[in-house]
This record gives sequence, structure tokens and C-alpha cells, in this order.
Amino acid sequence: MRSFLYFKVRLYEKLIVKKTSFQRKSKFRTNVISLSVCLCILTGMAVSGCTTRSEAEENAAFEAYTMEVFRIEAASNTVNLHYTLRDPQQYGIQEPPVSFGSFEANSEEVRAVTENMQNALLSFDYSSLDIQNKITYEVLNYYLRSVEKAADLILYDEPLGLVSGIQTQLPVILSEYPLYERGDVDTYLELMKTTGDYFDSLIGFERDKAEAGLFMADYALDAVLDQCRAFLNMGEENYLYSTFSERIGEVEGLTDNEKNDYIQKNAGIIEDYVLPAYEKLISALESMRGSGENEKGLIYLPEGREYYEMTVKQSTGSERSIGELEDLTRRQIVADLEAMEQVLGLTADEASEAAAVVMQNNPEQILGSLKEEIGNAFPAAPETDLQVKYVPEAMEEHLSPAFYMIPAIDNTEENVIYINEAHMGDTLTLFTTLAHEGYPGHLYQTVYYEGTDPDPVRNIFNFGGYVEGWATYAEMCSYYLTPLTTEQATLLQKNSSIILGLYALADMGIHYEGWSRMDTASFFSSYGITDSETVEQIYELIIGSPGNYLKYYVGYVEFLELKKEWIEERGDAFSQKEFHEAVLNVGPAPFEIVREYMWEV
Repeated sequence: MRSFLYFKVRLYEKLIVKKTSFQRKSKFRTNVISLSVCLCILTGMAVSGCTTRSEAEENAAFEAYTMEVFRIEAASNTVNLHYTLRDPQQYGIQEPPVSFGSFEANSEEVRAVTENMQNALLSFDYSSLDIQNKITYEVLNYYLRSVEKAADLILYDEPLGLVSGIQTQLPVILSEYPLYERGDVDTYLELMKTTGDYFDSLIGFERDKAEAGLFMADYALDAVLDQCRAFLNMGEENYLYSTFSERIGEVEGLTDNEKNDYIQKNAGIIEDYVLPAYEKLISALESMRGSGENEKGLIYLPEGREYYEMTVKQSTGSERSIGELEDLTRRQIVADLEAMEQVLGLTADEASEAAAVVMQNNPEQILGSLKEEIGNAFPAAPETDLQVKYVPEAMEEHLSPAFYMIPAIDNTEENVIYINEAHMGDTLTLFTTLAHEGYPGHLYQTVYYEGTDPDPVRNIFNFGGYVEGWATYAEMCSYYLTPLTTEQATLLQKNSSIILGLYALADMGIHYEGWSRMDTASFFSSYGITDSETVEQIYELIIGSPGNYLKYYVGYVEFLELKKEWIEERGDAFSQKEFHEAVLNVGPAPFEIVREYMWEV
């Protein structure tokens, strides 16, 4: 469901070729089974809807139902709870047992829970609900149907993905775990002690995958092990030490002696629990070496094509078939190429050099400038604080060029963006990256939507196509907010769009069409990208993260398609701000739901 990091795509090689870097995305495996704990309560609440009720009563009953779903899911593990809510008691949630959760592979139980929940949902009178509750109803129904379809393919999931791997993202989540008061500190330290249990569950899941012939290829295993060892090799420079000291220094009500005691306890727990858990994970994964039977795309696994279709639908939020997505991508690439051709006598290098000369390189100033400049085309968002942090040098190779930490829904005034300086090659890259992560990208969309006071249950879902598509759309818009001329901005923006489109086509080609490494190299070569090392990196990253690029690119293009429909409908009365306000007010959802309701909110 909810993911607490929005990461920046930047495996970036220009058509007029430049550099390569990697994107990372965190996704804690949420436990659908947790919903079964109070299934009888939820079903009972919904069944009471069989009696005749007024519209006001039906809406109130539905909101009571969704609030209970929210409470159960938010409290399913400690990370979910403390990243979702600063003050759980205000939502009627008591502290659950301290745990990261676990990895489940019980298909029958997942199907039973989702089927019963869907029956409970369907007992409400949809026609009596107001617009926002109708959207919530459709989103929840969509999610439950998706989970039910995925139940038989759980072992195809890969929690140790090269892009979304727990091995790189768990330390980041821990390093930003909010410490508001003494109780949070105690909970955090207890949570750290459960790292071994969490990893044991993860190891068990990977062994189940290995027994089913679904374990990762050896080259992917090598990359995962390198990431684990990089974390271990940080030694005393490990950021779990330094970030804890910084956070506890801000906790009120603690004496200096108490803070020092906590710092010592944290260090001891890292050494006694966290590091050994990584060492055990490395050993266990190494023992599974060679059990991965497939080194190519998902299509070569027994139900791989079915799993890929499902993954793409879930990650993009698009109802288009793979063939339709391929056609959509090719059409957009052609349109971008035609736009580039209209910019005569200019090269991408010249445009980049022009931007480097005139653009500032201070992140805070850039974000401030972006926030001010988007006012004409985007609706105003609530005021909020923002802190810019930097990825530790020792982890620069293994983490994203940038990422935004999603704040608790009752604490959206505190926001953090991380920048990986190793991947900020020029000021234009920094500018567009901050637009993606900040304004008008992730931070802006998140804070704006929370400002509409949505049903809390809407915050437990992760619709990557909408959120990453919006941020990519925002990034593309930002080129025209730079000091570049319109021609220079057009060339660079279209070039960036094309590159991302090529990655999307390669993703579908590898996993759905069965492209080999040679096929992939030939495809990129036809677009002038011939560096073999770069293509090899692209191929292996796509193998390790099926559908990852599609949520960025397809999400972005789906927003462009929505915009075309809005322009066609509004004609001369078209307003960018009005369009942006409409899709933002619907909030994260599958695109068919956005398309249906953007005219009504």
C-alpha cells in the first residue's frame, strides 16, 4: 500500500549522450492479512447498510467503515503507523506490538480476506454517496480487486529488487524515523531489535522463491550483496549513528545525560542486532546462489507474462494493454522527436551549457524560486517547512539521485528532500530534480492533497502511476521555468522525455516481448545509444525491477492525455491552473478514476 519515499528516475543518457545514474525506490511490504483481524467488525458495519438509510446516514456509515480500514492498516506495523501518523491516538489507534511486519505468501488467506472485504464494501449504496466518498469507494474497490488477482503470484514479487530493495531502503527509513517524544525513542530502539526477525521472514520468503524456481539471477544477487556489504562497510561512519544523534538532540523533555544514554543504546543495538541481521542476510542469500533459473525477462517464467501484465497495471494505474502502452509510448516519442526537429540549429550540449552559466546551484533557493514561479499555472498549496539533506557519501552509489520523504498525514508541515550529490552533474539536473521532488512535484502534490482533507484511508494506497507520473510531468514542466530560451528548453525537455520513453519500451520489450541483451542493445543502437556498458546496466536494472520505468513514463503520458481531453472539452476557456486543480483534487488513483471524476471535483 503506502510507500514512504518518492524516488527520482535518473538513469539518464542523452540522445546526444551524457551520463548514467540509478533510481531507487522503497516499498515496505504491507500486510494485507492484517485486515482480517477486524474483518468481522468491518463486515458488520457494512451489512447494517442493508436497512434503509438517508444519504447523510449512508455517507456517515461509509466513512466509519473506511476509518476502521484505515486504523487497521495504519497499525499493521510500526513503520506504517509512525510514518503515517504523528499522533495515532487522535485517530483512535493504540500502540500495536513493535514490529516491521513480515513477508506473507498465503494466497488462500489473502483471497479470503479481500473477497470478504469487497463484499462488505459492495453492501454500501454507491448512488447515495457524495463525490469524494464515491472516489474513495472506487479506489478501495480497485485495490481489493488488484490484490485478489495478485494472490496466486505472490512469489513473483521481489522485495530485494535492485531499485526497490529493502536492503538499501530500510536504513533510510530508520534514519528518518520520527522522534517526537521519549516514547518514540523507546519504540524506535525496540524496533531496531526486531531487524533480525524481519530479515528472517525475508529470508524465508526468498527461500520459498528459490524452491519455486523464482529466485533472482546470480548477477542480480551480486548487486544485492554489494549493496548489503556497502552498508556494513560504512563502519563508524554509518548514518544510523549520526542521524539518531541529530534527531534525539531535538527531543524535548530529555536531559543531556538521558540523551547520551540513548545514543549509547542506539549504537549497541546497531552493533548487536542490525549489522548481524545484514550479515545473516548475506550468508543466506549466498547459499541460494545458482537457484535462479531465469536470467532474462519475466516472459520466460511459467506465469511471468501474466505477472508482468498485472504489475504494469498496478504500477501505472492505466487500464491500457501492454500493446496499447507500446503504441502510446511510440506515438509520444515521435511527437517529441518532431518537436525537437522544429528547434533548428541548436544542440543539447549548447542548451545545457547555456543553463549551466545562468542557473543557481543552491537547492533551497531553487525550491523557493520554483514555489514562486509555479503560481500562475498551479493552484496554491498550504505553507509548509522543508529541509534539504544529503545522501551519505558511502551510500551515494547505491541510492537515488534524490528522494522525498512523505510526511505523516497529521504533520505535513515537516518535509525532507534528500539529494545525492554524486548524481547532480550540472545545475539543470539539480533544478529539474528539485522540481520532481519538490515544487510542483511530490512535495507540492502531497501537501496540496492533504490540504483538501481527504478520507484518511486514501493515504494507505500507493498509486505509483499517479504520483510518479505527476512528478515526472512536473519535472518536464520545469524546463520552461529555467532561464533557458523556449527553444533550448524544448530541446532538453523533449530529449529527456524520449530517453524515459525508450526505457519504458525496453521494459516492455524485455519482460513482455522477450528481448535478449542483444535485442536490447540493437534497440538502443537504433536511437544512437551505443555504449555497451550503459545498455548492459539498463538491461540488468530493468530485469531487477519490472515495470519500474513505466510508472514514471506511462504516468506522465497519461497526464498528457488527460490534459488533451481537458483542452478539447474547454476549448478557448482552457486554463492550466483549472486542469491542474482538477486532477490534484481527485488525488492519487487509477487513471480511469481520475478521468471520470476530474470534471466533478
